[in-house]
This record gives sequence, C-alpha cells and structure tokens, in this order.
Amino acid sequence: MANASETLRLACEQLSQLTGQAPESVSSFERTDDGWRLTVEVVELSRIPDTTSLLASYEVELDGDGELTGYRRVRRYERGKADDRSR
Repeated sequence: MANASETLRLACEQLSQLTGQAPESVSSFERTDDGWRLTVEVVELSRIPDTTSLLASYEVELDGDGELTGYRRVRRYERGKADDRSR
C-alpha cells in the first residue's frame, strides 16, 4: 500500500474520473478495518463571485490497496456559507 499522500492522490484521481469533476481538497481521512474513508470537497458549480460557488462533500471508500470501492455525495453547500451543522 502507498503512503498517505499517495493514497489521497489516487482517491482524488479515481473520484474525478467517475464524477467528471476535479476534487478541491480532502477534508477528512481515516483508516478503517477494510481500507480508508475520505471526505473530498468538489466544486460542482463555479459562480462569480467565487464565494457563491456550489461545493459538495463526497464520502469516498477505498480498499486496503487504495482502489475506490464506493462514493456518495453527503452534502452540498455554497462556498461562502458557514457550516451550521454540529459534529
């Protein structure tokens, strides 16, 4: 298995290939029993000004070899809006 930065890069590449959208950042990254779970932020709709662009958070699952096994959009939001959800 590759190191953490290589795993992140591979996950983002695979997600981009499947969604057709380029990931902007990884906001969480954790090891699971089966591999890895990431939350990846993606710009879904660019707007002017940039603070009104629509972003989405995708939860991405990888196996122990770094192969994407599943993903789902868990949130959609405007870039300039504060997160009012409690975690």
